[in-house]
Amino acid sequence: MVEQFLDRMMKLGGGMLMTGFFATNFIFVVDGGERALKMDAMRGLQTEVYGEGMHFRIPVLQKINKFEIRARPTLVPSSTGTKDLQTVDIALRILFRPKEEKLAEIFNNTGADYDKRILPSISNEVLKSVVAQYNAEQLISMREKVSKEIRENLGRRALEFNIILDDVSITDLQFSPDFAASIEAKQVA
Repeated sequence: MVEQFLDRMMKLGGGMLMTGFFATNFIFVVDGGERALKMDAMRGLQTEVYGEGMHFRIPVLQKINKFEIRARPTLVPSSTGTKDLQTVDIALRILFRPKEEKLAEIFNNTGADYDKRILPSISNEVLKSVVAQYNAEQLISMREKVSKEIRENLGRRALEFNIILDDVSITDLQFSPDFAASIEAKQVA
């Protein structure tokens, strides 16, 4: 009687062990707001994008790369010059996400850290080209127009890299200390 009980417990334990091994090695889970790509050792990067849920994989041959597809913020500081040769420090807050259907292309061309590689460089490029068209006074008085122009140009540039920008806004606009002092003296007078 005790022998039968222990025999059944051993079989049940072995079955649970095999199930656990299978579940942890042959199945991967993609959480909400994420997508995944498979990197196959034989065939390379697979183009199929895996959505939320449980999916099958071969443990040693396939590696899973997960991507966040929800909009995420990043802050990009930049120092640039105006039309009247004033130095201005600008900080942009960018809300971005990758194009889901182009994840394989993004991963293949720039890697999983695409946002850290692409967004700072194209942001600086666009900021320098847009801010150079305005003088310091115009940057302050026409801030909304400048912000809109930056948003449009940066959005077009980011689409070339399969990144969608949901929002771009200027969060900080600081001029050199000498220029700020001269503006303050002008206002006092």
